[in-house]
Amino acid sequence: MGQGPFAGVNVLDFTWGLAGPLSTKYLADYGATVIRVESLARPCGTRVSPPFKDRVPGVDRAGYFVFFNANKYSLSLNLNHPRAKEVLNRLVAWADMVAESYSPGTMERWGLDYESLRKVRPDIIMLRSSSQGQDGPHASFSAFGIPLVGLAGFSYFTGWPDGSCLPLPSAYSDLISPRFAAAALVAALDYRRRTGMGQYIDCSQLETSLHFLAPAMLDYTFNGRQTGRQGNSCAYACPHGVFRCQGEDRWCAVAVFSDEEWQAFCGLCQPGWSRDPRFSTLRERKKNEAELNKLIEEWTMNYSPEEVMSQMQARGVAAGIVQNARDLRHDPQLQERAYFWEMNHPVLGSFPHLGQASILSQTPASPVMPAPCLGQHTEHVCTQILGMSDDEFLGLYQAGVFD
Repeated sequence: MGQGPFAGVNVLDFTWGLAGPLSTKYLADYGATVIRVESLARPCGTRVSPPFKDRVPGVDRAGYFVFFNANKYSLSLNLNHPRAKEVLNRLVAWADMVAESYSPGTMERWGLDYESLRKVRPDIIMLRSSSQGQDGPHASFSAFGIPLVGLAGFSYFTGWPDGSCLPLPSAYSDLISPRFAAAALVAALDYRRRTGMGQYIDCSQLETSLHFLAPAMLDYTFNGRQTGRQGNSCAYACPHGVFRCQGEDRWCAVAVFSDEEWQAFCGLCQPGWSRDPRFSTLRERKKNEAELNKLIEEWTMNYSPEEVMSQMQARGVAAGIVQNARDLRHDPQLQERAYFWEMNHPVLGSFPHLGQASILSQTPASPVMPAPCLGQHTEHVCTQILGMSDDEFLGLYQAGVFD
């Protein structure tokens, strides 16, 4: 599609939801040609999920889909149609990679499993992204990231010591597994370049998430200790939390890890705290943490979160504003680094698409085209990329293959 390290790499994308599309987005943003196969009969969940432009529902009006799917073509194809195979065989022969994120067994029913793909393209690379992998006793368990947050154990550690588990505000595993999948795809491309052979990649959202809980798992494994919910506190830092500031629902996060930081913190807020026996050491501060947090908030409420952050940071104390969506959208750091790609979407107009957090000096990711409307590129893909004649395309179209 564009310039970049993956220019010339062709990706056939059967993914849906978030984890799969984000995996292929890495390749698209760095130059690969990615054709996303969709169907109006069963549109991607992110196409039918709010927020919608002007609160009017529509498969081409969903901000969630558009934000995460720049630089891809959209081909509308009814995979259950008896003549769909005529198109699929051409797509597979064209592709260097095939990616999918359906429940295990779905691709087999369509004749698109790895062994079948290899018969068409022997050196094909296949990524299969699922909730718990393609085999094992729970492989058939279909799930989005929200229930996987609980299954992976994150919810157990989220909340207050005297309260119940709290869910994370997002499908966390959906945002973790694409990092692993993209790295595996790059490694598979390198392997094929060196050997001429393809690869089969089985990526489990559950398993890619677990490394974030390594400290708790190791503590249990070696010490038999079951770590519980701690709210915002930390065993080896105090204060460590978020504190209310001036303004409506405005907060600042502050963390003090060393005696030097504690002295600097007290010099700013209240010098007497450093001599108070309740707070003089980390051990004593942890014993009286609730009382200390209350005193700190009495001080922070006199300032905006920006003022608290800048004053703390000037003294070497870790602090950061708790930003809301408006803050993030207008964050000068993110704007300077072009994290949001403003592109003109056919339906939504000017819209910020998700960019890439890594900037490669010689081959940076680039916004080539906005996220597609459903089936927007069906004719282009078939006639310009796959080389179908107009008569052949029209015949398949009239037969309902592209519904």
